[in-house]
Order: sequence, then C-alpha cells, then structure tokens
Amino acid sequence: MAERKPIRWHIGVFLAPAVAVYTAIMIVPLFATLNLSLFNMVDGVRAFVGLDNFRTLFGDPRWSESFWNALGNNTWFFVVHMLVQNPIGVALAALLSSPRLRMAAFYRTAIFIPTILSFVIVGFVWKLILSPIWGIAPGMLDAVGLKALFAPWLGKEAYALTTLALISVWQFVGIPMMLIYAALLSIPDEILEAAEVDGVTGASQFWKIKLPLILPAIGIISILTFVGNFNAFDLIYVSQGALAGPNYATDILGTFLYRTFFGFQLQLGDPHMGASIATAMFLIILAGVSVYLFAIQTRLRRYQF
Repeated sequence: MAERKPIRWHIGVFLAPAVAVYTAIMIVPLFATLNLSLFNMVDGVRAFVGLDNFRTLFGDPRWSESFWNALGNNTWFFVVHMLVQNPIGVALAALLSSPRLRMAAFYRTAIFIPTILSFVIVGFVWKLILSPIWGIAPGMLDAVGLKALFAPWLGKEAYALTTLALISVWQFVGIPMMLIYAALLSIPDEILEAAEVDGVTGASQFWKIKLPLILPAIGIISILTFVGNFNAFDLIYVSQGALAGPNYATDILGTFLYRTFFGFQLQLGDPHMGASIATAMFLIILAGVSVYLFAIQTRLRRYQF
C-alpha cells in the first residue's frame, strides 16, 4: 500500500511554482527598479549616487514642480473616487440586494459591463461624446434645456481632471457594487429577521444593522481604490496623451513616470529618474496600505457567523 503524502507536501508542490513565478514577475523587477533609482550617469559613466536622484526630484524646481503637480492631481483623482464611486457603489449594492427589486440580475450586469471594457474604448468613446464639434453631449443637454451648461470639459484646465475622474467612476463603479453586494448577501437571515421583529426595517435597518457588518468590506474597497488610483495611467494617456493636457492639468504620477522613463517627443528618456519616480510611487502606496492595515483594519470589528 502506497504511503500517503502529508497535506503540507501537496500544498508545497503547488505553492512553490506560484512563489517562483511571483518572484520572477514582481519581486525581481521591484528590486531592480529600486536599485536603478540609486544610480545615474556622471560624466558619461553610470555611477552610484545614493539618494541624489530623490533630492533632485523633490528639490530641483525643474523636477519638483512637475512631481508635486502630478501628486496633487493623483490625490484629487483618488478623492473623487472615494467620495463618488464608493458611496454610489454601496447605494447600488443596497438597492440591488433588496428582495423586492425585480430584474436585479439585469441591473447588476448592466452596471458591471463598463468594468470589462478596454481603457482605449472608454477613453475614445467619451472623447467623442464630450466633443463640442461632433459629440452627442451638447445635443442631449439641449434636449432637456440645459445646453448652456455644456463646456469643452476635457479642454479646460479647471475641469479636465475631474471629468476624467468621473469617467473612471462610471467605468469602475461596478466593482465596489459587486463586492458590497456579496458582503450584504453574506449577512445571515436570522440577524435581519431579528431586526424586523424589533421594528428595524428599510433604511433604518441598513444604517443600524447592515452597514456596521459590511465595514470591513468597505475598508478593503477603500484601500483597493487607493492602490488603483495611485497606479492609474491608461485613461489619462488614452484621453489626453502623454503630455496630460491641457497644460499638464491632468498629469498624474503614471503619465509623469512614462514621460520621464521612456521620453516623449523632444524629451529624452531618463531611466534613473524614472525609476526614482516609480520608487516614490511605491513608497506612497506602501505608506497608505500600511496606515490602513495597522491603524484602521485592526480596529474594525469582525463578526463571525
């Protein structure tokens, strides 16, 4: 009779290749980028410069102005998602989880469909929709008597970034909706029935019973929103190009990194400064995730059902 292998042996057999692949495509490039940020060209020779690249990035006016502008835009891009996308996602999930709602499956599918669309398609279609020349937005606003409100939002510095953030919200609101919807469905019926017996129903039941139970899920969605938005690049690049116009009003860390590392038009690429920007992005995201994990997640009450 063949000897049965312990469970840990079987887990190790499948885990080892996964760790190797993850190390090859994630860990090694990460440390290579960190290493590249510590070097630069000195008199035509690649030399170790330590933190000089970061001093240049944060202190040299030629670099710091662009970096802080991109960081500020990135922060606003994230804030719009937190204040618009996630609350709408929670509200939609609450509505769709109602047993009285008909065609809930159709609504879930319709709201989630934009999530699977390519950034290229989304950016191109919305540029056509909002175009003051051939877009349908002016005509739609005119049909309801609001044409005076129309403006070339993607062409105005004051509105371009917010417009793109709202387009991104439209595309990705289905993700928090589905995650919160799943969290709501995981709440045992016994708890809800007990609340109904006590007279807690409708909106009051959501605020007093359901919302406290799904706070851990909302926390996870918040940190995913943070990581996703500080890694954003595609929509800005497709809609406004690498220069993130108008006049860098939509420039975020991703587009700033792209122009620096690979170069664009007359600007030559600088891999060392590009790696420094990538390292700064990594540290910002790491700091945000650490604050969430150690200062917020540990305080969220977990309920075992």
